[in-house]
Amino acid sequence: MLHNEFDIAVKVSNLGKAYRIGVAEKKEKNLITILLNAIIAPIKNFRKIKSLNRLHTDTEGKDVFWANRNISFTVKQGEVLGIIGKNGAGKSTLLKMLSRITEPTEGEIELFGRVASLLEVGTGFNPELTGKENIFLNGTILGLTKKEIEERYNSIVEFSGIEKFIETPVKRYSSGMKVRLAFAVAAHLEPEILIIDEVLAVGDIEFQKKCLGKMQEVAGKEGRTVLFVSHDMAAVKKLCNRAILLQQGNIVYEGSATDTVDYYLQNAASIASQKTIDISNAKGNKKFVITNIEMLNEEGNKVQLAESGKDLHLKMYYEVKEKGPDPVVIVKIKNNLEQILFTCLSRNSYNGIMQLNDKGVITCVIPKLPLATGLYSVDITLKYWFDITFDVENIFSFEVERGDFFGTGKINSDVMNGMIIYHNWIIN
Repeated sequence: MLHNEFDIAVKVSNLGKAYRIGVAEKKEKNLITILLNAIIAPIKNFRKIKSLNRLHTDTEGKDVFWANRNISFTVKQGEVLGIIGKNGAGKSTLLKMLSRITEPTEGEIELFGRVASLLEVGTGFNPELTGKENIFLNGTILGLTKKEIEERYNSIVEFSGIEKFIETPVKRYSSGMKVRLAFAVAAHLEPEILIIDEVLAVGDIEFQKKCLGKMQEVAGKEGRTVLFVSHDMAAVKKLCNRAILLQQGNIVYEGSATDTVDYYLQNAASIASQKTIDISNAKGNKKFVITNIEMLNEEGNKVQLAESGKDLHLKMYYEVKEKGPDPVVIVKIKNNLEQILFTCLSRNSYNGIMQLNDKGVITCVIPKLPLATGLYSVDITLKYWFDITFDVENIFSFEVERGDFFGTGKINSDVMNGMIIYHNWIIN
């Protein structure tokens, strides 16, 4: 896409970030230590900083992992760019490079304007300072004067909704409180470029709505540039002008937000199918294992995109290499923050002891799927009595879209994640 050079806010050219697996990068604990070391040994530290994130040796070796590579795109001033993709696609690494938290291994980034980032809970906050002190600290970092910060202070505190705790040290804040304050600060201190990762998922539904409304205001009325990472495809469609889809660190699709999201969802099954189940990496004694997984809708069709409010069938192909007492299957469903939302346990709903063949299928049926829009992953554990035979985290992932959860004939946008009380099991 061609742009006038004077209306560009972000320009990324052939960007790449590589990590050497198994090599820990030494970091100083605080700014004072870094400055003292720089004074004591300036030449040594200059060389260290220069080569900190640049791999001057073989970048194609077996111990080198490329989190991003060959990333190129341009964002106009006032444009909202969505960045989507599955967990591990390289979205957060890209944002960290754009925020200058980490340096790229190759390529260039050009940013035209002040940048504010909201990447992780509490990023940019000093835990020992109060909420009020952190507001002024962040404002100063962005180049605002004390008067400019004071003019925005009341709006920031009111939006955050934590007036009672604004004089309390941030280290005593809950994750939700930190997110509220961090977003309020980032949105109200008027940076030209606002970079937001999936941290809003930590907040409650009411606050998420409030944040999305503020982002629309920031991008629409105020004309600031926003880079937005989210697993909420509806929010990406609503907020973003354009979007890019990342897969294995590369851009595989770029276009309008609607086209990019549709491409992602339509191809989610083929993207997910590239991950095969490797039994050798599973924990346990391997006497009873899962060899393959399929997800079916209530009509029995194989899908990768589940619909909120409709039955979901998780079909697991098993193999018994050695029989044991009281076989049990445990399925855990987690959100993108790795929080376990609910657990399905075969012992709770299956009448009697499971009788297994040498090979067969175990299906966990979750009626009226009570999950909000987003990306979810599955952990599976198999046991004989108390002995674990098979245990794999993030063995499978799936997307949930909005549905008629409450049976009103309308698509619902505010389905709350909840506990599964009833679930059925089919043993073949």
